[in-house]
Amino acid sequence: MLPPAAVFRLPWEVNSLKEGESVRTFGRIHLLRGGLDNLSSSYYESRATLSAQHASKEHLVFVHTQFVEPFNPIIGAQYLVLGETENSEGVGVTVRARVLNCVDGVNIALLQRAVTEQRSFFAERESKQVEATHPGDGT
Repeated sequence: MLPPAAVFRLPWEVNSLKEGESVRTFGRIHLLRGGLDNLSSSYYESRATLSAQHASKEHLVFVHTQFVEPFNPIIGAQYLVLGETENSEGVGVTVRARVLNCVDGVNIALLQRAVTEQRSFFAERESKQVEATHPGDGT
């Protein structure tokens, strides 16, 4: 069974999501942990941290990268992540990545504007559908 369609969330909105929600978001790879443990020759938990600026504040998105290993990121590059949210002890909301793509060169301001426009379109479409199902109700 496929997971539900992922809604595009801006990085500063991810921490307000519930566990198990599908999400798409973006950010600049800021920190990477995990990989091959030289002592036991096994993989241990791999995580990446994405960062994004909004209103003079840096927002972090924690990403679990186990499902996209081997993962050899470019530190400082922009990435788009698609996955499900989960609550991690001591960290808060983490995105368990199913897809993690480098999108370096994408105009982030334009991407944010596109997400906002898409949301407006969906809200308008939904209000028209409600009006069509309840004509003359005024509700």
